[in-house]
Amino acid sequence: MFKTMNVNEFYPRWLIAHEKNEAINLIDVRSPEEYYSGHAPGAKLMPLNTLTARLDEIPQDNEVYLICRSGARSAQAADYLACQCGRSNLINIEGGTMAWIEAGYPVEKA
Repeated sequence: MFKTMNVNEFYPRWLIAHEKNEAINLIDVRSPEEYYSGHAPGAKLMPLNTLTARLDEIPQDNEVYLICRSGARSAQAADYLACQCGRSNLINIEGGTMAWIEAGYPVEKA
């Protein structure tokens, strides 16, 4: 199974990492077009349909946050990684990038 948190719970973690200039394992599973139209700074693009081929890029030790548009595709990704790959370090960001933008948090484009 995997954990969940909403963007307001995630933002303080993201902010601390950002202020310390540390990487945070945030994976955006949307399409490239969606990602380039606006994403949380530091999010790594890994479209859902490429996940199985890129498992070696997903950290196994530290927490991994998964985000998409609303939280549905990232939940699918988390479920797959937990059930099929035995990962237990996963956190799905509920509300996704839509909630991130609506909350007024920083967004990168392109």
